[in-house]
Amino acid sequence: MFARVLVAVAVAVVGGRGVLAHEDHDHDHTPAVGWPDALYLPTPFPDRICLSITADAAHEIAVTWRTEPATEASRLEIAVAEGGPDFVGKAVRREGTSTLLTTDLGVARYHEARASGLEPATRYLYRVGDGEHWSEWCQTETSAAEAKPFVFVYFGDAQNDVRSHWSRVVRNAFRDAPRAAFFLHAGDLINRAESDREWGEWFEASGFIHRTIPALATPGNHEMARGDDGGRRLSHHWRPTFAFPEQGPEGLAETCYAIDYQGARFISLNSNEQVAEQTQWLADVLSDDSPTWKIVTFHHPIFSSAKGRDNQQLREAWQPLFDRLGVDLVLQGHDHTYARSPRLTFQPGSLEEVNVAVGRQRQQSDTGTVYVVSVSGPKMYDLEPQPVMATWATRTQLYQVISVEPDRLSYRALNAIGDVHDAFRLERAADGSTSLINDVEQPDTP
Repeated sequence: MFARVLVAVAVAVVGGRGVLAHEDHDHDHTPAVGWPDALYLPTPFPDRICLSITADAAHEIAVTWRTEPATEASRLEIAVAEGGPDFVGKAVRREGTSTLLTTDLGVARYHEARASGLEPATRYLYRVGDGEHWSEWCQTETSAAEAKPFVFVYFGDAQNDVRSHWSRVVRNAFRDAPRAAFFLHAGDLINRAESDREWGEWFEASGFIHRTIPALATPGNHEMARGDDGGRRLSHHWRPTFAFPEQGPEGLAETCYAIDYQGARFISLNSNEQVAEQTQWLADVLSDDSPTWKIVTFHHPIFSSAKGRDNQQLREAWQPLFDRLGVDLVLQGHDHTYARSPRLTFQPGSLEEVNVAVGRQRQQSDTGTVYVVSVSGPKMYDLEPQPVMATWATRTQLYQVISVEPDRLSYRALNAIGDVHDAFRLERAADGSTSLINDVEQPDTP
């Protein structure tokens, strides 16, 4: 099978013709000519290797990968990293599990393995395979067990032309934050939920990055597919591709979860479904005051930035909890523009009514949450500037580098060539109160 794949690729390349990428008829953009589908077929060698954030990032790593279906063994070898090659003799083996996944390109086997009981704040080397076909040794690091400064990167929708256009964004983000704790993806990683080729492009674009830096992802509407009953369901690719905590209400495993990381609590919500069921769970998760910072991510914005959009149900369900239980920052996608709010508190009503209320006040609030919508891929919507926005951008691909310290959260939004578009800080005083300081000039109030 592996030989046949190589022959197919060679013929396509020598002949100068590739297979046209599946056209996206749902969105107004020019489809790119893609590589042959043969390049996205599995082989005996592990590919699509991905570290996922876990609920105990100080003591555990979880890794997933893919092979051809005949590869049944799932093995992880791990050792404390050293400056030379002698760590190999000290590596220990962990057995994993696997499952078959039938896709539009055929059948593949997805593997998952975990290594627990690790030391906090320690560099490790690991590889995955079946005992004969191995990946390279990949280096990663466990989190500290206590509050300690760290950096993470946040992306809005990649979604379209991922290999062609998103690749430079994610690679520039890695250049700017090579020791990031994790990369956070606010949904719509791909365009068509069950397109194996598009999932392959997502891994191709990020290259080795997710082998060394864990992913923290929440599903967007484009990770939802049409089910047999006519409703919407999570993509069959999601759970084999990642290994997130299985928390939240029933039916939302690996989409609704919480992790604590070095003094901050991160919460992923699934804004596609079961909003009411997640609300009580969210209240329980947020009620703990021990984390210094509380950061929430989901896909559909509470304050929309594109024309004609409003998610009033989400706003009325979740924003009062954010106010009452002290959420500092909410990271979202979906609207294919950039917008960042001042600190906002809940105002009932439609977005139009909220804008009127906020427009009357406009002075910087001393309380409330900062809301961000961002986009990292090339698909763009028309922006509609509104009073709930402190700053905005349109037709700009962005990534956000966020530094977290016990008394300061520093945020920078950078465009695809690394220029800073937006920056602010949240400063925590000794009494627990927080102030927002803008570090770039803000546009005129719309």
